[in-house]
Amino acid sequence: MGTDSTAARTLLDRADTLNLQTGNLLNWGRLKSKCPLNPSEELHDCIRTTLNEWSLKISPELVQESPQTLECSLSQAIETINPDEREEMRVSAKLFVLGSGISSIRRAVDMACSTLGVTQLDSVIIAPPPLEDGTSLSLEHLQPYWRELESLVQDKKVVAIGTSDLDKPVLEQLYLWAQVKPNSNQVNLASCCIMPPDLTAFAKEFDIQLLTHNDPKELLSEESFQEALTEGIQECQAVEWSPAWFLRYSVIVKTRGIIKSKGYILQAKRNVSP
Repeated sequence: MGTDSTAARTLLDRADTLNLQTGNLLNWGRLKSKCPLNPSEELHDCIRTTLNEWSLKISPELVQESPQTLECSLSQAIETINPDEREEMRVSAKLFVLGSGISSIRRAVDMACSTLGVTQLDSVIIAPPPLEDGTSLSLEHLQPYWRELESLVQDKKVVAIGTSDLDKPVLEQLYLWAQVKPNSNQVNLASCCIMPPDLTAFAKEFDIQLLTHNDPKELLSEESFQEALTEGIQECQAVEWSPAWFLRYSVIVKTRGIIKSKGYILQAKRNVSP
């Protein structure tokens, strides 16, 4: 294991961007046998395992090249959608932007399309952007993110866009302001066991789907990411790295409601102090 870890460490030390793809988790035999993980544990496990297995397959040529951007994936788990079956599949994604980079929204969608071999995603839900402690989510926080999503709809990269964890006042403000209206809003059932009546009434009136989710408020902290990085590549300089965004996708067979594919795509940046 030592030499493999050394090559991975060397590459990580020289790169400034890490793109990580899990491929289809349904192809991961060992994950099936485990008891259900919560979303944070699942993501942590996916990062660690992907890095670990990737580090075992590094070629000497890659070490010589020392690319600025490391593409870390398990080729055997990557699964594109057959173009003949595309119409039968619904491809949806939830995007978590951790830094302030609005441009990462387009990058994440492009990478998801490329990974799955499709030209557009059927729906993208954006998780609320990170806020400073004590700050409440407002329309002003959402607007730059939403504009970027709207441009993806106009460019036909995404069909429908949605939100997560908005209460009725903020959802209403977004709906009235937006050019491309939100078609869904996810509600965390851990925070409220029943849907708030005012939210339900508003969603019904304006034909917004209310969905449920069980993602914790912070699905991937910087500490958790660095921990998974260290577990995947022993003795690496994990503290220099921060996750910029991650996206969770699922491919569902429309007629049967069966999940055909599910995975994560993540980008991390190295914070190199001058």
